[in-house]
Amino acid sequence: MSVVLSSVRVGQPRTVAGATPWVTGFFKDRVSGPVRLSRENLAGDRQADLRVHGGPDKAVCVYSADHYPAWRRELGIEDCGPGWFGENFSVEGQTETTACIGDVYRAGSALVQISQPRGPCWKLARRWGRPEFVQLVTDSRRTGWYLRVIEEGDVTAGESLVLTERPYSQWTVARVNDLTYTRRPAASRLGGERLELAACPALADRWGAGLVRKAAEADSAQSA
Repeated sequence: MSVVLSSVRVGQPRTVAGATPWVTGFFKDRVSGPVRLSRENLAGDRQADLRVHGGPDKAVCVYSADHYPAWRRELGIEDCGPGWFGENFSVEGQTETTACIGDVYRAGSALVQISQPRGPCWKLARRWGRPEFVQLVTDSRRTGWYLRVIEEGDVTAGESLVLTERPYSQWTVARVNDLTYTRRPAASRLGGERLELAACPALADRWGAGLVRKAAEADSAQSA
């Protein structure tokens, strides 16, 4: 499998004017040349709301460039491309169906690991003025994913991401999305698998806790 880091982007929080001003780190600019990747972010990158964004399990937001053509068709927007989803990395040759929780990649001189899917939030919809966009992304399962940093180093757009470990091939990001977002009544059959996934050591703790909660809610609904 050949995965190419096609774009690297960073940005600082900014206030977006309007009837209801809001602060976001969504806007990111393309970087050429090496960029330092530390435990919590890329040099020059910062998140706005640290309650739900950032931290070691969300050091880098990744989105598959392979999805941009589908979004262009479905949204009727020709310029949909790198940075459209607030991502730091755009990658070619990999999607949620081929990326697994726990995958370890050599990215330049850094070593990174997939920690969880990207959970689309309201800022994605507000950025593009499309209230339905979060649901569209969730339903499509074209969510993207996050990386934690195992070894700090420099990354450069155009480099290959070299897979060095795949300890949990059963937990593709696509499968994690299905287990997270499947609604009742089908969700009632997924409790055991959700709990198994939640116990995966490489899965971000917060995502795992959410799965445990969903499993408990499904059990309660089934027994009601």
